[in-house]
This record gives sequence, structure tokens and C-alpha cells, in this order.
Amino acid sequence: MSLTAQDPATAPLLQVRDLSVRLGPVAAVTDLSFDVHRGEFLGIVGESGSGKSVTAKAILGLLPHSADIRGSVKLEGEELLGASAETMRGIRGNRIGLVFQDALAALDPVYTIGDQLVEALRAHTDISKRAARKVAADLLGEVKIPKPAERLDSYPHQLSGGQRQRIIIAAALIAEPDLIIADEPTTALDVTVQKQVLDLLAEVCQRRGASVMLVTHDLGVVAQTCDRVATFYGGLLVEEADVFTLFDGPRHPYTSALLRSVPRLGQDTPFQAIPGSPAQIYIGLYACPFAPRCEHAEAVCTAGVPPEFREGERRHRCVRVGRGEL
Repeated sequence: MSLTAQDPATAPLLQVRDLSVRLGPVAAVTDLSFDVHRGEFLGIVGESGSGKSVTAKAILGLLPHSADIRGSVKLEGEELLGASAETMRGIRGNRIGLVFQDALAALDPVYTIGDQLVEALRAHTDISKRAARKVAADLLGEVKIPKPAERLDSYPHQLSGGQRQRIIIAAALIAEPDLIIADEPTTALDVTVQKQVLDLLAEVCQRRGASVMLVTHDLGVVAQTCDRVATFYGGLLVEEADVFTLFDGPRHPYTSALLRSVPRLGQDTPFQAIPGSPAQIYIGLYACPFAPRCEHAEAVCTAGVPPEFREGERRHRCVRVGRGEL
């Protein structure tokens, strides 16, 4: 799947082209192409096993050495695939920050918050320990941790789940990266705290001019925060559009099914579960991965991987919609 060539002056911050990942016999990702532009929130949505987290790890160089990775991932024109371990260590944290799903697992339980933030900052900048501690305290204040100077001496288990997630955001931002990859950052939090954390992430990244790639299965989160949305299924990008366009009129049957499966406040219409189980692709992808679960599937859907169809700034991979039949 190739995208239209970009003018260098307006080139995206991150360019992913024809990315494919195999993990043993599993074709986890197939021919993914998408961009993340400067200052935008891009939502990556799909069920578990759709290739979202594998894509994030491929961008960050965090997949195992046994993974077969092909294609291109460029950050401001610099190729990341095939880069040395030393190069990727410099990029992670310094140019790309990562917000983890499980904050308690991401934080070391035997070190204070201050020790961990100071170490992260000094790993990327030539700064004294005293100055780094001041920067860390200021950053905790920016992510709205109460009494930030005192919290530097706290251990992770002494903080609430929402506070730990704010610490993870602070850690991701400490070296002022251009891109934040947030992988299911609010899954373990209750709904009220989820909104607070997402609002905070959006506010801080907007203030700093950072782009965000938000990996999630929650369409409510996407509607609340994202500028554009890319829907993944079976390791394939099946639809991409701006958030208003996608929610108002999804083109791919899988995106439509996802939206129908979300309960809507104030509506009596029951939500509809998607029949069947998420696809896991072995050996290679040779048909539409959603065909076995799609009520509109026909012979052409299993004859090969659907081509990409474009409608202005949106794109999708549904043959019937491409023919104007849905």
C-alpha cells in the first residue's frame, strides 16, 4: 500500500511504508503504510491481535531479533528499520517517547520516582543531578501531580493508578521528544481517571508541539482525542480517515461493526457484538482478513487481498464499497 509522494517541506514526522512483520509462522502485520504529521493525534484502533502493538514495537525497534521485519519506517527522513541498537537507544526517549499500558510494571518498584526521572533525563542530556531533579519536579507539576517536589521521593506503590500513569507521561516527555507512542495508556484506569489522563496527554503534547500515535481498542477514547483514525484488522490497515468523517460514515464493514458494538448513551438500540473471533494470520495474508466475519462477504473478498480505494483524504480496503455497493 503506497501513499502519494509528499513535498519535503510538508513531509510527515513519521512515515511508515509497506511495513510487514512475521513472528514465526504468524503474519502479524502486512503492507502497512501510514503517516503521523507534526502536532497531530493519530488513533490506531482494532481488536486484540490486529497488529497495533506489533506496529508500535516495530517503529521503536523493540521486536525480538527473530522477527522478520520488512518495509520502511522513517522519522524526519531517517530510516529506523535496520538501524543499530545504539542508534535506536538514542531515538527512544530522546526523539520518540513511549507511554506504557501498565504503569506499575513500567516503573521500578525499588527506586523513587525522582531517581527514575533523573536517570531518564541524564541518559539523554548533559545535566547535573541537581538540575535534573529540578526539571523532574517541574515536569511533575506540568502533569498535575500535587506537591511535585515531595512526590519525587515517593515509590510507585505509594501512588494511585492515575498518578502512576501521569508519571509515565512525564517520563515519556522528559527529553522533549517529537513523537509520543501511547500503547493502550488508560486500559487499567476507571472512566473518570481515563478522561483526566487523556486530556492531560493532549494538553501537554499540544503545548510542546509533540505528535501522538495512540494505540487503543476503545473508540470512545479515539472520538475524544484523535484527529485521524486508522483501523487495523488481521495486521492490515483496512480504513483511514479523519475522526469526524470516519464516525459519521465508515466505509469498511469492520469499522462499521466496531461502531455498532459500542453502547451509546441515551439510545435504546442495543449494541451488536461482532460474530466470530479476531483473525490470526498464519504464513501470509491472501484474502480480506475480515471476510469470515463479514455479512457482506462474497467470492471476490476471498480471491485476494483487497486493493486500496481512495475517496479524497480517506482510504479503505473494501471491494464492495469501492464498487459503490455499500
